[in-house]
Amino acid sequence: MRQELPYAHEVSTEIDHRPGDWEVETLRRSRWDSLRRLMRAKPPLTRESITVVDQPMLKRAVTAAALGNTMEWFDFGVYGYLAATLGKVFYPSASSSAQLLATFATFAAAFIVRPLGGLFFGPLGDRIGRQKVLAATMIMMSIGTFAVGLIPSYGSIGIWAPILLLVARMVQGFSTGGEYGGATTFIAEYAPDRRRGFLGSWLDFGTFIGYSMGSLLVTVLNAGLGEATMTDWGWRIPFFIAGPMGIIGLYLRLKLEDTPAYRAQLDEHEAKVKETQTAGRNIRTVVVDHWRALLICIGLVVLYNVTNYMVTAYLPTYFTDVIGRSQLSADLLVLLAMLVVVGLIVVIGRLSDHVGRRPVFAAAAVGQIVLAVPAFWLLDQKPLWAPIVACIVLGVLLAGFAAPTAATLPALFPTVVRYGALSIGFNVAVSAFGGTTPLVTSALVTASGNHLMPGFYLVAGGVVGLVAVLFLRETATAPLAGSPPQVDDADEATRLFAEAKEAVAQKS
Repeated sequence: MRQELPYAHEVSTEIDHRPGDWEVETLRRSRWDSLRRLMRAKPPLTRESITVVDQPMLKRAVTAAALGNTMEWFDFGVYGYLAATLGKVFYPSASSSAQLLATFATFAAAFIVRPLGGLFFGPLGDRIGRQKVLAATMIMMSIGTFAVGLIPSYGSIGIWAPILLLVARMVQGFSTGGEYGGATTFIAEYAPDRRRGFLGSWLDFGTFIGYSMGSLLVTVLNAGLGEATMTDWGWRIPFFIAGPMGIIGLYLRLKLEDTPAYRAQLDEHEAKVKETQTAGRNIRTVVVDHWRALLICIGLVVLYNVTNYMVTAYLPTYFTDVIGRSQLSADLLVLLAMLVVVGLIVVIGRLSDHVGRRPVFAAAAVGQIVLAVPAFWLLDQKPLWAPIVACIVLGVLLAGFAAPTAATLPALFPTVVRYGALSIGFNVAVSAFGGTTPLVTSALVTASGNHLMPGFYLVAGGVVGLVAVLFLRETATAPLAGSPPQVDDADEATRLFAEAKEAVAQKS
């Protein structure tokens, strides 16, 4: 599992780098700059201040954080695949188009409250700890999802049915406002610096495993129960599964210690943090002192999540209601795209530790700008090979965005505001552009009659993301801002300290 990127002091005789190793040299220089700053800080970096990660706790931290994302996206997969069925259950008197728009509007409503959840849970996570807040968000997510399965149909209680659905979705949205920012922070602050991309990619691996599980379950239920039974009661089954998943996730999170970076901050500045770090002060600090990083964060999240929600939430309905494919065919094609992501995401995460986050993001963004419209043209073709190729392309692009995100975003901010800043930036972008993607693209296709509109929407997201990448500072293999270096074992700590001293000596 360890990365084999050589330390600079071990290859100092080859400091001019070998041909073809420009990526490794770029990362080495970035890491050396970080080490020089730490050696010249007050107090300076020492061998003892380098954090040696507790390996069993690291594995539990990655598992517990990823499971929360798995549960969140299990719900999204279920909701996206059941959109047409839920429209019939909760909006039976509307036309099929109106049912679909109403269902996606309810889906998007959860994203209206996500920034509120981020504003509440993010600063709280910086004040009382990451672990406590992540346990709370897990409880709320599982309750909100489980409650959807209990709601009576419109035929039983009338208008109260869609109202209760809206309330349950808003509970989910509020809780998830603190989930991704906290989970990425948690993994990043536990991970050794040279493996942060690889370990962070497991968080979004959980995302797509959850979505694949939800979509596969709905596909099996649709095939086994039929449309009438699914509309009657079968749609409830996937939501009921959220209860046991939530209990397992809560158990794992309660068994965790808080991150080394957070504990070190409390050890050094506990009184100051508790006295001065109110939620309002935390938010003002993020907006005023870290606005550049916040804008980069928003741009990268737009790049990732417009594609993410286009594929996961809108594509199943695009196949059935716009193109006219069968429900089973649509479900299997989108599931193919998810399996491509699952197969590639950890590989690309590891790659980002070797070549850097910026090259991975940039390549995927350019690929989306060039390929998005042709991909949607292929989706609209009758031969089965065409949508298969398109789904593979979209899956590869999505994996390119998802893999480096969990390692990149936390590195934008220092420890003292990391959870709050991530929760604000991530949820503002997801609410404004990600979660609204199914609603906006559905409306654009309906209004224009142009089946390629989703492709043009992806091109716009790619442009926004590429601009953000241009301003992104490379952070792969370097320590997180505000934290000492983190390594896998004591020998690596000794080697890294020698590297830090050599970095200072060569600059002198």
